[in-house]
Parts: sequence; structure tokens; C-alpha cells
Amino acid sequence: MKTAELRQKDVAGLEAEVKSLQKAHFGLRMQKATQQLNNNAVLGDTRRAIARAKTILAEKQRNAASAK
Repeated sequence: MKTAELRQKDVAGLEAEVKSLQKAHFGLRMQKATQQLNNNAVLGDTRRAIARAKTILAEKQRNAASAK
């Protein structure tokens, strides 16, 4: 998911996105462990997507806290 799409989501939506990305990353790690994963680059892509979503989530939470 692109950064612009993530920025449009609210905090709850971002938390759900992070959780689903983490589940997908876990599944990919299990596929790698059982020699079923053909493209190892997907692991790095999902790891970066998780980091991107967590960064935007932290920004939104920080902005919400400072607005109060």
C-alpha cells in the first residue's frame, strides 16, 4: 500500500493494516522455513510496508496527543 493511501486512514484503520501486514509477514516466514517461498524479496517488501504503516501511525498518534 502506498504512503498516500495509508495517510488517508484513521488510527484504527492503520492499526488494522499493521496487524494484517504482520500476519502476512508471519505466513511468508513460515513458507520460507518450509521451502515453499519462491521469491524471498517479498519478505523485505512486507517488512518495509509494516515499518511504513507503523511510522504513519506514530505520526498520527503524536499529532492527536499534541492537539489535545
